[in-house]
Parts: sequence; structure tokens; C-alpha cells
Amino acid sequence: MTSSSKIVVVYHSGYGHTQKVAEAVAESARASLLKIDAEGNLPEAGWEQLAAADMIVFGSPTYMGTVSWQFKKFADASSKPWFRQAWKNKLFAGFTNSATMNGDKHSTLHYFMTLAMQHSGLWVGTGLMPNNSKAATRDDINYVGSFAGLMTVSPSDASPEEMVAGDIATAKAFGGRLLETAAHFAG
Repeated sequence: MTSSSKIVVVYHSGYGHTQKVAEAVAESARASLLKIDAEGNLPEAGWEQLAAADMIVFGSPTYMGTVSWQFKKFADASSKPWFRQAWKNKLFAGFTNSATMNGDKHSTLHYFMTLAMQHSGLWVGTGLMPNNSKAATRDDINYVGSFAGLMTVSPSDASPEEMVAGDIATAKAFGGRLLETAAHFAG
């Protein structure tokens, strides 16, 4: 990645699982983390950080079939840069976590894609093949099998430290894909 490429992971995490995924993605993508707080607000200078980014990566748990209300508050507040088309032609990607294998996580990823398209952005999928053979295990890369964005699973009674190693490895592989894509578009 050239020194001019900047990736920012903007995310909300209710119980720490989504934060663990955000950290894994950011580590491999060499990205900055921008946490949406419990009240749905960005830290001071958060909007400036997003304005300077070449790629914005959205992250939210999937609650009741879509993003958390805190992420939605952030998305609604992004109407100010939307009006100016300030994020036009930026790269976008996203990830989500829920307690079940499906959990309607695709609705969350579609929400992210729609938000990115409203900002006239370019969407980046996982670029990862699924592990869907009989021999596949939960510790394999992309066992959940998502192409549109990263999906991870953490049972409702599991702590963030108990997340499946394969999901964290998939988050790191996804981060590597984002780094590679940002470098490609940076020239």
C-alpha cells in the first residue's frame, strides 16, 4: 500500500465481539480504528478521519436483522458528507457478527452496500472462497461462506475471547484483501 492510502474501520460493538473482529481486520489492513460509542457518536475528529480515508470499512453487529441503532445513528449523520458527495469514489467494505450461523447477517451487509452506493462509493467483497466440503471445520477460512462482506459468528453465551479462531483468521484474510485492493486503486 502506498503511504497515501488510508483505510479506516468505523464500527460499533455492543459486547466486544464486533470490536475483536474490527481489530483483526484493521491489523491486516493496516487500518485505523474509529469506534462508534454507546450513544452512536464518533470521537472528536472522527468525521475528518473519514473524509481523509481512501477506504471506509463499516462494522456492526447484526441485531434483529440489521445494524445496531448506534451504527444507524452514524449512518444517518453521514447525510452531511452525502449531500456534498464528499465520499464519492472511495472504496467501501463491511463486516458483521451475530450469535447464529445465519442470523440474517446478509441484511446488515446489504445495508452497508446501500449506504456505500448512496455515497457513490465502490464496494469490495471478501475475495475469499468458502470452505464448504465435508472436511471443513469452523476453524477454516470463510467457513460461514460470505462473498459480499465478512460474516462472523459468536454464540450468545461466548465471550469475545472465545470467538472461533477460524472467524478471526477470516477477518485477518479479509483485512489483507482490503489492503491489497486499496494499494491497487492507489496506483
